[in-house]
Amino acid sequence: MRRTAILMCGFCLVMVSVVNSSSAVADEDVIAFAVVTELPKDRTQVPAKVAIDGSVSDMNLLASDQILSNLIWKQLEICHALKLEGQKSSEGFRIHSIRAIDAAMLPMVLQGVAGDCLLKKALEVAPFID
Repeated sequence: MRRTAILMCGFCLVMVSVVNSSSAVADEDVIAFAVVTELPKDRTQVPAKVAIDGSVSDMNLLASDQILSNLIWKQLEICHALKLEGQKSSEGFRIHSIRAIDAAMLPMVLQGVAGDCLLKKALEVAPFID
């Protein structure tokens, strides 16, 4: 009887710790890097290539009211390189903080994307220089 009670208490303690750790992981911010790939039509959802833990995917960057008032976000253009903190969701990446960075500071998996984007942008602008 005593052994059963000890086993049940141990099981309950393990389950409580698993539930607490999984809820803490869900609320934890993730660091991501992004390159804006299209001109944003709607500032609340900006399409970008996002790198999280070395894998790149097409995602929408979802901005809250706090981010919408940020100067970086107001001046956002195609090919901008960003360092983000936030949470990945089914709709996209919810941003909690944002920093503009140089494309050379991006992870290697995104540097090619940034380079191609900048070349494309330069070729589109070059005919207007003369």
